[in-house]
Amino acid sequence: MADFPKIILREPAAAEFSAAVPTLLQRLYASRGLSRDADLESGLEHLPKPEMKGMPEACALLASALEKQHRLLIVGDFDCDGATSTSLAVLGLRALGAVDVDYLVPNRFEYGYGLTPEIVAVAAERQPDLIITVDNGISSIDGVAAAAKLGIPVLVTDHHLPGDTLPRAAAIVNPNQYGCPFVGKSLAGVGVMFYVLLALRSELQQRGWFNAERVKPNLAEFLDLVALGTVADVVPLEQLNRILVEQGLRRIRAGRCRPGIQALLQVAGKESGRLVASDMGFAIGPRLNAAGRLDDMSLGIRCLLTDDADTALSLAAELDDLNRERRAIEQSMKDDAMRVLAHLQLDPTAVPNGICLYDPTWHQGVVGILASRIKDRYHRPVIAFADADDDEIKGSARSIPGLHMRDALDLIAKRNPGLLNKFGGHAMAAGMSLAKADYGRFTEAFDAIVAELTSPEQLTAAVYSDGELTTQDLSLERAELLRSAGPWGQSFPEPLFHGRFKLMQQRIVGARHLKMVLAPEQGGEPVFDAIAFNIDTDVWPNPATEYVELVYKLDSNLFRERLSLQLMVEHLRPL
Repeated sequence: MADFPKIILREPAAAEFSAAVPTLLQRLYASRGLSRDADLESGLEHLPKPEMKGMPEACALLASALEKQHRLLIVGDFDCDGATSTSLAVLGLRALGAVDVDYLVPNRFEYGYGLTPEIVAVAAERQPDLIITVDNGISSIDGVAAAAKLGIPVLVTDHHLPGDTLPRAAAIVNPNQYGCPFVGKSLAGVGVMFYVLLALRSELQQRGWFNAERVKPNLAEFLDLVALGTVADVVPLEQLNRILVEQGLRRIRAGRCRPGIQALLQVAGKESGRLVASDMGFAIGPRLNAAGRLDDMSLGIRCLLTDDADTALSLAAELDDLNRERRAIEQSMKDDAMRVLAHLQLDPTAVPNGICLYDPTWHQGVVGILASRIKDRYHRPVIAFADADDDEIKGSARSIPGLHMRDALDLIAKRNPGLLNKFGGHAMAAGMSLAKADYGRFTEAFDAIVAELTSPEQLTAAVYSDGELTTQDLSLERAELLRSAGPWGQSFPEPLFHGRFKLMQQRIVGARHLKMVLAPEQGGEPVFDAIAFNIDTDVWPNPATEYVELVYKLDSNLFRERLSLQLMVEHLRPL
């Protein structure tokens, strides 16, 4: 766990909720920018219409391809959003009547990210009539040009921020491209593809495509994939995304989900009937991502595509094994990084504004997770690098609120021509490559740009708390109310509370988790369980500690068919 942060109380804004919304939820919602019951609507009828720039051209292109029975090739990304986008595109296009749909996902270690000329050459071997990118493509200028030379049109569907120049694709659908009027700028790649399918279905219906033999599909049946990709990609849960996630969660809880998702829940030990958004982010997503990080994301896509439960479970078990391997690699890399940064424990004032780390032994597929862990520890933007080849290194960046990572890299590139070979991403995460010989120069440039773009306050660890709960509010009933009040996620955070408690019991469970029994600070009843994950085992358990201060989430724990209250501890310090 990171050092105990500064606590900032959330202040509710003015709101006009009806009495049907419980008082506690009114306060929580108001402090997250909601003000009326309509902001809580989660029905599909409240989704904005698929009116995006490039959508008419994309639908005309796809509808004609279906009518001519063209061969379609989906080119995806190697993370969870990419896997769900690819699976959704394949299943959705088939459901709409496409007769020949295949997919190709670049292996990150051989080809890197996106539709590169090298991937186009591989794709061309399958002789596609149309390439469709999902969760990538907006920066694939050279790749789209390479496809054009081969006579293969490209439809780009993406959500990443565009650069100054767009690829010359047959059509581009991206809510973040310049001039797009669509209100939902925060869609994940899988959300963009879902909207393409919705618009395509309307186009096909106007063309008289559906009949007694070719029935118009219910695309809502694919919302389990949309929900998973949206949560795993950590995009802001604005109302549009909350609707998509909530509708997907409802289908999963009802058992109406892909066999692959059910199998991933099974190997993760999660019960589908009690699934919440964070389970997709912390249980399913990492297991899918492990394939792209260590091996080949096609394993994860096969798991999501299969209709056979036994096959899905076998593939999910492979993904679970890869995730265990990934965790072991991550822990080793984190230990390396903490040794490098050990001097900062003695002199916290020496922490750089922006932290860069590089080790030639590190795994290229895991540096993003490492960057995230170090970012959480020091509350600094972090870029972790690994070798790409003899002369080049690749970095994965994670940012903090207040620093837009892609914009920062763009500024570095403009001020230092030739320093970055490639870069891309969005506000909180990005990737880049540069010459190994330029690592030192880049480190200095990154530290300087972070200093320029951030304030000391932004570089100070802080958490926003929803306040202290009374002893009466520390109840299973309240925990269940909060579970059902989401979906919670990025930019719509799950409620956090803080308080002081009497520490009755403490012990290590697993390798690095602290299980506690707590009582109110003044002692007495009630007592309740709490758990803090990945604590510093050099500090805890601490027999000398009688009282603790916590920042925590209120949750319920199902164990042996019994529900009980549990505090999920985010930050912990002895008093």
